[in-house]
Amino acid sequence: MNHIPLNKTNLKVYPLCLGGNVFGWSSDEAESFAVLNAYTEYNGNFIDTADVYSEWKDGNTGHDSERILGKWMKERGNRAEIVLATKVAKLSTRPGLSGANINAAVDDSLRALQTEYIDIYYAHEDDQKVPLRETLSAFNELIKSGKVRYIAASNYTGERLAEAIEISKSEGFVQYIALQNWYNLLHRKEYEEDLTPVLEAEGISGIPFFGLARGFLSGKYRPGATVESVRSGGVTEYQNDQGYRLVDQLEKIAKAHGTSISSVALGWLAAQPGVATPIASARTVEQLKEIVNFTTLTNDEINELSDLTK
Repeated sequence: MNHIPLNKTNLKVYPLCLGGNVFGWSSDEAESFAVLNAYTEYNGNFIDTADVYSEWKDGNTGHDSERILGKWMKERGNRAEIVLATKVAKLSTRPGLSGANINAAVDDSLRALQTEYIDIYYAHEDDQKVPLRETLSAFNELIKSGKVRYIAASNYTGERLAEAIEISKSEGFVQYIALQNWYNLLHRKEYEEDLTPVLEAEGISGIPFFGLARGFLSGKYRPGATVESVRSGGVTEYQNDQGYRLVDQLEKIAKAHGTSISSVALGWLAAQPGVATPIASARTVEQLKEIVNFTTLTNDEINELSDLTK
């Protein structure tokens, strides 16, 4: 797959962004390195993490994924080849989007990642306790300093994203170039009705997470099947007649293309208006192979899948 340009940047990225949320959680360092090595062998260069990954695991303190990525890039000597995204706001010891917190958090992430700059720095959630102007001003200074190249938003509503863009325009600040929100075949309404119009109007890249519905759209969850996974509890809302009908249709299309169910689900997502590249994670190299070259679908196939989850 060829690299694609991200709007409003000079970045060119692999069409699948590799999620780093599993590094230091369900994947240990050796497993994470194996996945990262395999991803780059496919010419992959776009990796997403966050300071909070994976604080939730017993014994972790946050920055766990960042530290694994930093060590891997240091050993490989490939930092300049990687488009690296991380986030601020959700780590318990660095919560929120105040200017002071952003300034402290970015330095923590730079140390963990063993790098002097971050390509895309996300506001990991909308901190409505802090004025947008304060947050955007702090991000603007980070870009001036060279610590960050571009900024982006995650878990924003369309209204708040549009408001942030207008403030940046009026104040002469840098603008959010991407949005990372929840979007997949089984979770559509909010994204398509509230966010897609803003993305298209402003030329902002959609980089959605949970593209495989926490693994449900990989096809491994079937009626009566037991799946051993740390994320299995998050798919119960999809385990119903609609979800299983969708998986059956994904499987039918996957067989026609000679590919995986995951690849078809991501192919549908990548074809949606405003979406630049979906995010998906892999705990093992075998899982990576199922997602790294997602399928280009026909219009009929896209419509068939869309009709199942309107």
